Amino acid sequence: MSLGDIYFVLFRQKWVILFFALAGVIGAAVLLFVVKRPQYQSQAMISIRYVVEGKSLNPPGDQQTTRSLNEGSDSIINTELTLINSLDLDEQVVQVMTPERILAGVGGGTNADQAAALVKSGLTVEQIPASSVIRITFENPDRALTQPVLSEIIDAYLMKHVQLHQGMGVSDEFLTNETVRLRAELAQTDSDLRRIKSAAGVISVVDTQKGYADQISKIRQDIFTAKDELAEHQALLGELGKPPETKPEATNAGPAATIPSGQIEQYQRICALLGSLQDKEQNYLTQQGFTMENVLVKQLAEQIDQNEAHKRSLEETYPGLLTLSLPALNPAITPPGDASINLRAEAQRVMALKAKIQVLSTQLNQVWAEATNFDNVKATISDLEQKRDVEETNLKYFMSYLEEARIDAVLGEDKAANISIIQAPSPPTKGWSKPFKKKVAMVAVGGIVVGLALAFLIELFLDRSIKRPADIETKLRLPLFISIPATAKNGHHYLERTDNRLPAVGGEGQETAGKPASGVAVRNRNDTLQRFYEGLRDRLIVYFETRNLTHKPKLVAVTSCGRGAGVSSIATGLAASLSETGDGNVLLVNISGEQGAAQQYYKGKPSCSLDEALETGKNQSTLVKANLYATTEQAGGDMLPANLPKKISTLMPKFKASDYDYIIFDLPPVSQTSVTARLSGLMDMVLLVIESEKTNQDVVKRVNQLLAESKATVGTVLNKTRNYVPPRLHQEYLDNV
Repeated sequence: MSLGDIYFVLFRQKWVILFFALAGVIGAAVLLFVVKRPQYQSQAMISIRYVVEGKSLNPPGDQQTTRSLNEGSDSIINTELTLINSLDLDEQVVQVMTPERILAGVGGGTNADQAAALVKSGLTVEQIPASSVIRITFENPDRALTQPVLSEIIDAYLMKHVQLHQGMGVSDEFLTNETVRLRAELAQTDSDLRRIKSAAGVISVVDTQKGYADQISKIRQDIFTAKDELAEHQALLGELGKPPETKPEATNAGPAATIPSGQIEQYQRICALLGSLQDKEQNYLTQQGFTMENVLVKQLAEQIDQNEAHKRSLEETYPGLLTLSLPALNPAITPPGDASINLRAEAQRVMALKAKIQVLSTQLNQVWAEATNFDNVKATISDLEQKRDVEETNLKYFMSYLEEARIDAVLGEDKAANISIIQAPSPPTKGWSKPFKKKVAMVAVGGIVVGLALAFLIELFLDRSIKRPADIETKLRLPLFISIPATAKNGHHYLERTDNRLPAVGGEGQETAGKPASGVAVRNRNDTLQRFYEGLRDRLIVYFETRNLTHKPKLVAVTSCGRGAGVSSIATGLAASLSETGDGNVLLVNISGEQGAAQQYYKGKPSCSLDEALETGKNQSTLVKANLYATTEQAGGDMLPANLPKKISTLMPKFKASDYDYIIFDLPPVSQTSVTARLSGLMDMVLLVIESEKTNQDVVKRVNQLLAESKATVGTVLNKTRNYVPPRLHQEYLDNV
């Protein structure tokens, strides 16, 4: 909404706003002087510096799972305000002061509930903004009762504050007994844990478990190493136990004669080592159950590949090695020239390795059994250690809580030291409480607010009539040619009238003079609205010029959405104004009255009547004498004869062949049964007159739709407008009247 829209609503609905504003003021006065008269009141102020919350006996270790709803200062103050306003506190005050004393000033009685309700109704509690200070006000008709009741309210509040925030509800005896019990349980758990560890030979569960794992891994590695050596020596023992082969004497002939003796011995060692490694690999894969991905198997495969490569290299260098049959000798353990001793030593070594492997296997089984037994004991030890940790935590918690309880007992019973009384209850003074004054102000302001809300509700939603030129442009999206003010009263302005001026002529809704026999209104040249008719004429001429409409005559229809809009006055004024331009020949045809009529205007003056205008030669035209229609079907012209459009269509070529500059048609209002919508399609311009504050915008939209179906060019004229806003505040129109 623009500022002009706000001004318009305020000034147009000023009586509605003033009525509700006056009603609000009257209601406030009734509250002040009739409903509730001034009473005696006493005030006190207290300051809450901080709040000490008593600890609750939650299970130890659960403090982090406990969350306050809101620990802000506003939450604390609101809690205290609610505490002071509680009915329990009022009942405590009644018990101290007795119901008879409290009800003495209002007729007496012994009803405790009635006395508590009286105390509560007279109590007002509020926080001073931006502070932790609370103002407490108590009012009562009895002067002698006001100050003592407020003092009792403050005392009851301090007691209730301590009970709410610092009351533990747990005795020191309970805390002491619980501490003793937990200490005894902890001692028993420690004794059981030491006994089980001593029986199992365990100092640390983690270290013991790691030791067993290391022992098992070392014994397994020793067994693997011994088995490797056993396989190697068994292979050597098998080679030494074979009968020596008879070698042919060396001659200079043959390939072996060219092989150095050192290469033959090296070739022999490689062949023996390959046999040992292959036996060892076969043992890993078959007896030990290792896979090809095992680290030991991979290492043996690499060694076998290296020795085979070396063997192939010697065979390629000395091809004669392939023809030799050499015993597998191991120079590292076989002294030359003593094969029997070597066989005995190798046999003893094999027996020793077998015995070692057997002992290592026994040790592995023993360690494995001990480790399995330790797993069973470990679960018991772990449970006892967890139990000991829980008992230690509980014992520390209750010991600390017991210590705090003893300290609180030593500090004394004054646990409301966090609250200070800034102002004790003041002597009684007569007046209204601040909340009641706020209520009275709300009633007074509420009347104004209701008036404003109702005014805007009426203007924006309930009243759908067209009131201002802006409504036509924004709500209807139609071109506005001119806005004509009301002749009787324009808001707070009256139109100036001259003594020699006749009343405004002609139209429905305007003051009318008598109509001539022709049935067409004659314009009064002293009409105050003449300048608006001239303005409408100029806008119409500019419209035709901008669209290059140069033919003669130009046909202009004036109609409306309903009767009383002032169509006849506007049509008459427009015809007279148009006759003052150009050749000055204008014909006004009225088919909206009881009888069809026409009036010729020349140079601003009526020239002849309908009959004369239709006679040949009167206006140098070829018009033939004819009536637009002869009779009406209903008085008032609401229903026109069905052959009227046909007659108009018959005369239309003769109208267009005449010497008139303009022919103005005064048409009946547009409706579903009128002929206006059909005739509008024959016109160069249709001026739709909209009566301000009476014509509904939805009706205008439907009328515009009917005219659009006839392909009529529509312009609007807003008639009988009223300017409510003073010109010094806002200029509503281009020309204020």
